[in-house]
Amino acid sequence: MQTALMHEMEQIIDRLVPIPEFNALLRTFVRDKAGETSRWGETTRHVHYMFGGASPHIDRIAALTELIVLALDIADDLQDQDNAEKSWMRCPPELSLNAVMGLLMGTVGELGRLQSEHPGDTFPEPGEVGLIVMNAVNGQYRDLTNDIASEQDYISVVQQKSCMLLKLAYYMGYGSVAPLPPVAEQMELLAGYLGVVSQLSNDLRDVLRYDIKNDLLHKKRTLPVLFLLADEEDSFPVIRQYYDGAIDRDEFLKHKLASVDYIRESGCVEYTEVIKTLFLQKAEETMDAIPAADPEWKERFRELVIGPKQPEAEPSEATS
Repeated sequence: MQTALMHEMEQIIDRLVPIPEFNALLRTFVRDKAGETSRWGETTRHVHYMFGGASPHIDRIAALTELIVLALDIADDLQDQDNAEKSWMRCPPELSLNAVMGLLMGTVGELGRLQSEHPGDTFPEPGEVGLIVMNAVNGQYRDLTNDIASEQDYISVVQQKSCMLLKLAYYMGYGSVAPLPPVAEQMELLAGYLGVVSQLSNDLRDVLRYDIKNDLLHKKRTLPVLFLLADEEDSFPVIRQYYDGAIDRDEFLKHKLASVDYIRESGCVEYTEVIKTLFLQKAEETMDAIPAADPEWKERFRELVIGPKQPEAEPSEATS
């Protein structure tokens, strides 16, 4: 995270939170978040400039994007209880929950403040931001209740949950452009494809972990796990037995290393990578079709969210 962006986030906190202890706690959470490879605010800025935006308030808007995502990250960790090293997991949970409510309501309030203080400028609509966040909350509920029984269910939950964060970052960028560009549908498609790509990468990593964040320990039904549960050969029945309740957590942990070895040999990794590649191809096609006002910023945006565009291979002599 850029230093200027973190400074903007701290200024927003100073405006919203006069209580010294609460202010210090939120600043601690911001610094903790800054230690990650967080690109949410940068994504908002790139989208804004890609569509020809020149708002003098874009840095503050990008900081609001980061604060909303921070609030949702804290809530996610409180619910999953699997990220113990984070500062919001080391303080009393009631204080972290209070931080979530304060950050969400405060950021929406800041958008309203910007609109009232600068009536001639264009800003993202607080109502639309609230709806995007609510969709993410709905997706999180489905994730928490393990409302996933098929690949289609998995994609649906991911697009309701993880993809909404990308949609938020994109909307915060183009929603600040005047006149508002007619790109909402294309940007939502892009968020849907790239959100699945990102989630598949996370889920594949988490199913292969040896620590508490391993998805199998929490009986999560991610795409890699669904592949494993669909194995009809029963060459390694321990995973299905654990999910069905035939064995408990302690018994399953005795087979932890064997489970990871089985996963690596099962074809699960290859299957997940194929699905990821398909969604990445769809994202690249959608990206190509987006009408950007500034091609240079579009390429920067592509590099940020996908990577540089690969040059087309020249035909060989044998095929020309």
